[in-house]
Amino acid sequence: MSLNLPYIEAELQDQYLMADNNRPWILGFSGGKDSTMLLQLAWRSIAKLPAEARHRPVYVVCNDTKVENPRIAQFVERQLQRIEAAARQQDLPFIVQRTLPQLQETFWAKLIGLGYPAPDTRFRWCTDRLKINPTTRFIQGKISSAGEVIILLGTREAESAKRAQSMKKHAIHGQRLRKHVLPNAAVFAPIRDVQTPELWQYLSQVAPPWGGSHKELITLYRNASVDEDCPLVIDTQSASCGKSRFGCWVCTVVARDKSMEGLIQNGETWMEPLADLRNFLIEARDTPATYRQKELRRGYVREEAWGPYLAETRAEILRRLLQAQYNIQQEVDESMSFLSYQDLVTIQALWHRDGLFSHSVAGIYNSIYPVAMPEATQRSRSHEQHELLQEVCADAPEHAVLIEQVMQVMKTKSLLKTRRGLDTSIEAVLDNYLKEQGQAGRKQITG
Repeated sequence: MSLNLPYIEAELQDQYLMADNNRPWILGFSGGKDSTMLLQLAWRSIAKLPAEARHRPVYVVCNDTKVENPRIAQFVERQLQRIEAAARQQDLPFIVQRTLPQLQETFWAKLIGLGYPAPDTRFRWCTDRLKINPTTRFIQGKISSAGEVIILLGTREAESAKRAQSMKKHAIHGQRLRKHVLPNAAVFAPIRDVQTPELWQYLSQVAPPWGGSHKELITLYRNASVDEDCPLVIDTQSASCGKSRFGCWVCTVVARDKSMEGLIQNGETWMEPLADLRNFLIEARDTPATYRQKELRRGYVREEAWGPYLAETRAEILRRLLQAQYNIQQEVDESMSFLSYQDLVTIQALWHRDGLFSHSVAGIYNSIYPVAMPEATQRSRSHEQHELLQEVCADAPEHAVLIEQVMQVMKTKSLLKTRRGLDTSIEAVLDNYLKEQGQAGRKQITG
């Protein structure tokens, strides 16, 4: 092995033992080949230090976008559980930290709940909300408590010419650390000079110190390749299949999801409905006259621009997603889920905020699943309240409907823990009511 492991481990140990060791390490871990090698080298380096010297915490931060390739997500979670258990058993300062997007900022809350079109290169709204913001909040919290942090990244110059150029641009000559965009944060890239063949050779020969082997990781990379002949025997004549990249299965920024195609070709045929749904998201985005409204979310129309998905499109995407989830749970893995109950409630809340009362999340769910959503049973509990409104508004039954819709908007704001836009949301309910009633003005009901 030409890889200079003693040098990298010595560099890691030296940096770990620096006098400013009150600064925690934050190690970005995705479960892929680069971050796995980085964590393994850091683990082995720190484990060789005396127990009394191992007091700088190392946070292993894994960001879950909630739309990661499901097979990869399961693998990563198993790895994180092994890491947590081994760190306790070996008395090492590694602390696993999972970061998640906020409930309102998830991919499905934005796309199905608010009708955001599937991302493309011009409107890539997902990266900040799903990846950058959750991890940034965690890092900023550590900066606030510790003053400064050091972020360990598994970036390598050999990954691409663009990555190499970026790393050189931010490097400080003669120094191990480089500046991060966040104040009081520095970046440490110990495997920056490692070549891809060296990386695969290392992972093939050295088992992870948290237990198990890298066999599953290697198999995932091999199966995610669309190449017919993709050896992982690294030599000068054979090309590595380690260039495969895993990411969000819903990603519509790239023209093709080659990793999902590769997994399907190599036996993971249960992913086909997910690939079909991804293609439908692209179709709905790129055929606006059929699937999107002309009015923008800000309430105006602009020439050559299209607004969010129509209510019917959002409902159709939810139906397809829940149908795929149900089929996979019945035929492949009952624990596999793409939407939690909290996600479904959030989507319904956002639909109400947009004044979309013609569609029900619970109704769509109940048309697919044999067991009704708890939300549906909760409605029976409000029957008494409904009856009271009907009695009070006996002379104008339509007003009872209006009041219930306004109350639902208030409930939505409470669920989402925000009052921002409350007036606008109530205005939307009133406007919708007036359109349905065919009234010319609002004074008749607002007094």
